[in-house]
Amino acid sequence: MTQSELIILNFNEIRRRSIKLWNGLPKSYYNWKPDEKAMTAIEMIRHVLEADYGWNIIINNGNMTDYKTPWKNRPFISIADELEFAEPYRNIFLERVRQFSDIELNETEIIHPGNGQKKLLGNYLLRIGYHESVHAGQFLSYLRAMKINRPEIWD
Repeated sequence: MTQSELIILNFNEIRRRSIKLWNGLPKSYYNWKPDEKAMTAIEMIRHVLEADYGWNIIINNGNMTDYKTPWKNRPFISIADELEFAEPYRNIFLERVRQFSDIELNETEIIHPGNGQKKLLGNYLLRIGYHESVHAGQFLSYLRAMKINRPEIWD
């Protein structure tokens, strides 16, 4: 198995567990948030899904200066709708990751536009997985605070 295949396997496993969590959220709680500065539950889901679009620009050394998201002004309808809308962007992102050679993963430098830090591409991709995992943990705490049964993500 190549490094890119392992990274994709990890991405898919993280996303599978995220979707299990998200599907445990009743529609009546979409706009719940723990405090005024936090994202709502549905905003957090969109944030994670939308990130694939931005990650793809970054790993292709695209310009993020005039970043425009396809989600801009898109209403929140349902988790299923969010997943369906995000699927083509996810597939493009994963296909691009699949194309990276082990040499590219270990030698290509990526500069994150938010903080200017340089990371090797393979390391950067693993941090992308960590980003979603952190939000999964936040989402679990949201569900706990809402007193909603949390889906079993460890199977």
